[in-house]
Amino acid sequence: MSASSQPPRQDSLLSGFAPVIDRKTEILILGSFPGVASLTAQQYYAHPRNQFWRLLSALIGEDLVALPYTDRLDTLLFHHIGVWDVIDACAREGSLDSAIRAARHNDYAQLRQLAPALTRIGFNGKTAGKQEAHFAEAGFQTFVLPSSSPAYAAMTFEQKLAVWRGIML
Repeated sequence: MSASSQPPRQDSLLSGFAPVIDRKTEILILGSFPGVASLTAQQYYAHPRNQFWRLLSALIGEDLVALPYTDRLDTLLFHHIGVWDVIDACAREGSLDSAIRAARHNDYAQLRQLAPALTRIGFNGKTAGKQEAHFAEAGFQTFVLPSSSPAYAAMTFEQKLAVWRGIML
């Protein structure tokens, strides 16, 4: 087995972020795993072309893009919206989901205790959406949403927003 085909060592895995949720969270948006810009900034959806903050701004009627990062998170929580990723750690070069290797998923066992009001889960893109059945079986209302990533250009912002609006109903 060549060095490049060996599985990554556990200590070489990239680590994701803690969930942004509280006891009042009703909606949870689950992404796949932070991209390079997000890991560098230590912020969810930090890539300037990612449409996540614009989409959520349109959904809640507040300009999240203009706010400092911590205020964005506080505003989402005020609106009972949480953010997390399905993958806790993985090996990956670059930011594409297709490059994710050795993925270790987050442990959702305590999700109902941490966020007892949680009823709806939106999956930001197809990679995150692979976990949808697990959450639907657990009794959550689930939505696989078009990715907010700049790499997903098959839909316009307006088309994505029309689908994302469904999670707010």
